[in-house]
Amino acid sequence: AGLYRPEHVSAWRRIVDFVHRWSAAKICMQLGHAGRKGSTRVPWAEGGDRMPLADGNWPLLGPSPIPYEPHRQVPRPMDRADMDAVIADHVRAARWAHEAGFDMLEVHMAHGYLLSSFISPLSNRRDDAYGGSLANRMRFPLEVWDAVRAAWPADRPMSVRISATDWVDDGGLTGDDAVAVARMLQAHGCDIVDVSAGQTSPAARPDYGRMFQVPFSDRIRHAVGIPTMAVGAILGADHVNTVLAAGRADLCALARPHLRDPYLTFHAAEAYGYAGLAWPDP
Repeated sequence: AGLYRPEHVSAWRRIVDFVHRWSAAKICMQLGHAGRKGSTRVPWAEGGDRMPLADGNWPLLGPSPIPYEPHRQVPRPMDRADMDAVIADHVRAARWAHEAGFDMLEVHMAHGYLLSSFISPLSNRRDDAYGGSLANRMRFPLEVWDAVRAAWPADRPMSVRISATDWVDDGGLTGDDAVAVARMLQAHGCDIVDVSAGQTSPAARPDYGRMFQVPFSDRIRHAVGIPTMAVGAILGADHVNTVLAAGRADLCALARPHLRDPYLTFHAAEAYGYAGLAWPDP
């Protein structure tokens, strides 16, 4: 899915209007740029997204000329003109998202995509004002954020998805860095931090398990005092209630459980005896 051509606006508006007509749900647009992880094959149909396209690859952008994996395309280090173009693309997409009627906007700064690759020291080896210290590595992501926040209506919320750790012991982002990143985002008007982790380096060794990323959300929420969204192997309503009741997050996001059961929320409400949800008309 994309939001980079005028015809995408009317297509998204059809979806947003459908959601608003038939439910009380809100719908959020997540904006992201693939960066050095772009121009790859379809993960589930063509041998995995670890492989470049068989032909027709487009040039990639990144903070430094470091490919995600050795056999992948080397990104072009971004200059000022590239940065300005990417900022303009984000602003245009934000305005189109508003035109399409979205209730919320999220800027993707996680999982090794373009903005994430600026934040991680594993992929950002620049020696200018956009590299080195964490504050410098956050400079371009915050420039994108500020421009999008200015283009998005002030009365509608915005979030940022981050990778709270690279899961790489030697030289990667840590939980301490995640707290500092969240503080910067809070200072720039972020409403809620969507706390994910990893997928920034093939050397990552995640400590995977049920609700495995919740501790990062918990720490950021209490150390920074900013609302957080917990994600990652949160498998159902019992997990959600455990996280929320313990004050470890303000929201929980579930992907695969909703793919398995699109009516998961309705079924959970039924199981808990909550009658406040209105089922859509058949």
